[in-house]
Amino acid sequence: MGLSSSASSRSEFARCFECNKVSIFAPLHWLALAFKDMARAPLLSLVYGLVFTAIPAALLFFVYSSQSHLVILPAAVAFALVGPAFAAGLYDVAWELEKGHTPTFRHSLKSMFRNPAGEWGFAVLLMVVMIVWMRLAALVHALYPNTVNPTLEELSAFLTLGSIIGGVLLVSVFAISAFTPQIMMERRVDIMTAVVSSMNAVRNNVGAMVVWCACIVSLVLLGFITGTAGFIVIMPLLSYASWHGYIAIIKTKRPRSYE
Repeated sequence: MGLSSSASSRSEFARCFECNKVSIFAPLHWLALAFKDMARAPLLSLVYGLVFTAIPAALLFFVYSSQSHLVILPAAVAFALVGPAFAAGLYDVAWELEKGHTPTFRHSLKSMFRNPAGEWGFAVLLMVVMIVWMRLAALVHALYPNTVNPTLEELSAFLTLGSIIGGVLLVSVFAISAFTPQIMMERRVDIMTAVVSSMNAVRNNVGAMVVWCACIVSLVLLGFITGTAGFIVIMPLLSYASWHGYIAIIKTKRPRSYE
């Protein structure tokens, strides 16, 4: 009996959820649905938008006021720890709308603690990745030329190695985080199951994920260009769209959709 239970437990760990194949421009549809969610829950979207705007605004404030790059890492770590929790609140709003319910702020707050072990584990995972990136960046910076006005040829080794390492880390972080928070919130599974399922979904939808990544980068840049004020709308929009992407790609026993 004990051996059977142990084997069953192992089989349930780090399993991979099946995924659907979506069209390359599916992310644009997710954004369109996200606009509908914002229109149906404007007050909740505004509240969470203000919270998400305060985080990058505080990060920029600390950088400018301290005149030191040393505050970037702790600020980024704080964002990694707090950000996923607030994103879960927005996922809950979209989920409630999907079910035909009226979303409430209280219900969305409860969703942040639906899978606390998984959510904190995911936050710690992102924190570790950021620390690794900072250490690697410091090593790569050692290749920077000592001359005052280095030529492109002198910078080539620094730029090439930095781009390769940064690109690999960016793709890795995107793959493990694309659907991991949504999976853990709805299904309360372990973090490895969520991460493996997210990576598998990204691998099977490379075209759509490239478009989705381009949308995220463009909107985040727009947020910073507007002095972080744009994040009031951008962050709820991206969170709702992420939920619709999760619905479209990660398979469930009973097919569902939201239009």
